[in-house]
Amino acid sequence: MARDTAHPINSLGFAKPEAETRVVVAMSGGVDSSVVAAQLAEEGYDVVGVTLQLYDHGAALAKKGACCAGLDIHDARRVAEEMGFPHYVLDYENVFKEAVIDEFADSYLAGATPVPCIRCNERVKFKDLLGTARDLDADCMATGHYIQRKVGARGPELHSAADANRDQSYFLFSTTAEQLDYLRFPLGHLPSKDATRALAAKYGLSVADKPDSQDICFVPNGNYASVIEKLRPGAAEPGDIVDHEGRVLGQHEGVLHYTVGQRRGLGIGGLETPLYVVKLDVEARQVIVGPKAMLSTAIVPVREINWLGDDAFDAVAERHVSVKVRSTRAPREAVIRPLSPITAEVELHAPEEGVAPGQACVFYETGGSRILGGGWIWRGD
Repeated sequence: MARDTAHPINSLGFAKPEAETRVVVAMSGGVDSSVVAAQLAEEGYDVVGVTLQLYDHGAALAKKGACCAGLDIHDARRVAEEMGFPHYVLDYENVFKEAVIDEFADSYLAGATPVPCIRCNERVKFKDLLGTARDLDADCMATGHYIQRKVGARGPELHSAADANRDQSYFLFSTTAEQLDYLRFPLGHLPSKDATRALAAKYGLSVADKPDSQDICFVPNGNYASVIEKLRPGAAEPGDIVDHEGRVLGQHEGVLHYTVGQRRGLGIGGLETPLYVVKLDVEARQVIVGPKAMLSTAIVPVREINWLGDDAFDAVAERHVSVKVRSTRAPREAVIRPLSPITAEVELHAPEEGVAPGQACVFYETGGSRILGGGWIWRGD
């Protein structure tokens, strides 16, 4: 009787030795992706580190706490040297500007608090970088994101991270089933960021105590206005503050200085009812204000839907799920009514404030950890 010589499944899910399993690690230069690379290298995998230079490294050299430029590229290269695996830097500045930065400006001016990290994952890291990993004959690509990939009855599923405080599922909803088959997220099961830093110390990494990135990488010190002013000069021009019926209440110094939901700093005090920014109209150079009730909505139009469920998205008339309309909010129960394979109307059980076009609406299994996909909020017809 022939002996079964099949190799046991390794930690990345392949039935072959670690040394024969090539994994490309997307390295931002931070502690998370550095730990992923070091851990896989120590386990004996054929690791290749790749870092994307996404914006002007000259300007970024002086900025700490960003990713994908300057000091962080140096840090990623140093980790590769310390752990003894090859590392490559790819210049993706033009792609990043076209696919991420330009839309960021438009989304901000449409009244959203933009989430360019989603588009970066969708259009750059999980598209072009993933293609590069395939070109390098890698079996898979690993990242430092805090999210879990679990294999279910019908294939790989996306699940929230074990540590709810670090969970990045809101930013990864657009990961397709095909991409999920190829991706690995080794940190998703860890109980805390402290556990990640402990691993960094264990491997003796120079980035073990490096602080987390706080700002959007291309927005120095969180100053959105200065970036928008360069990208969309008209947004800095003065104009009228008007109420929802068009009455002029005051003047502003540029719509880019306002966000939907803002109450303070409007310069139109003395009114009986507090007013909030409810809309920004860049073309008319108007900041539209109204009572707080105008910020509340229960019906959310969603498009460009990426569905990760087991059946076709529009196979049923209604789906009872939980959704997030902002990254910082817990999932709330809702009903999704598919209008097509990629569009839907989402009805929230309880109305929420500050739902704005340009933000994501992410679908979760109610009472569970599985991410069922999501889409982009828009104004509707």
